[in-house]
Amino acid sequence: MFSDSSEVLKFIKDEDVKFLDIRFTDLPGVQQHFNIPAATVDEDFFTVGQLFDGSSIRGFANIHESDMQLIPDVSTAYLDPFREAKTLIMLFDIYNPRNGEIYAKDPRQVAKKAEKYLASTGIADTAFFAPEAEFYIFDDVRYEVKQNSSFYAVDSEEGAWNSGRVEEGGNLANKTPYKGGYFPVSPVDKQADLRDDISLKLIEAGLILERAHHEVGTGGQAEINYRFDTMVHAADDILKFKYIVKN
Repeated sequence: MFSDSSEVLKFIKDEDVKFLDIRFTDLPGVQQHFNIPAATVDEDFFTVGQLFDGSSIRGFANIHESDMQLIPDVSTAYLDPFREAKTLIMLFDIYNPRNGEIYAKDPRQVAKKAEKYLASTGIADTAFFAPEAEFYIFDDVRYEVKQNSSFYAVDSEEGAWNSGRVEEGGNLANKTPYKGGYFPVSPVDKQADLRDDISLKLIEAGLILERAHHEVGTGGQAEINYRFDTMVHAADDILKFKYIVKN
């Protein structure tokens, strides 16, 4: 979205952005975040960044060396489509503040090193990755694990298992058959409008979409395809994709 810090500062001022959402990824690949008031962001922020407690993040630092530094990547910024106050999301790289070196367990840094290694081998100068992003849209998800029992249960209005269910207003029998969900139109495809809404938010966030459709599975399986990219950008994109879809 931006090429340098001056563009970020201008955007914050012109668009009256209230918060900067600082995001990074933990070792298992789960995105973490915290907010700071956008009014506190100045030119020094882009070189000094923010400190955080690495001992509280899974797989990161021991408590006696817990201080870690986050440095922003301005090219990753996009407006959060869900927050009530205007919020600018930005991804950050993790560094060791004691020596200024990159943090070896930062997944983003690992991906950057992998790209550099590929280029150094001479096998190729660039590799592209295209995740096939599929997911289920359930109406109800429940699970429980106790000392004496465990269970999980999922449900969907369009699930084939609900063909005999008594429904308010009547069961119109428009259920997706088992393995029969590939490309049906409405009324079997009950999630077209929701996929459209997700797709528009993904486009607003900067993804280049190629297609969106119902997938093979009954019970709300969906697929939204977007453009391939290099490793770091593809990894950034899948985290953005998951954030928007889940919200």
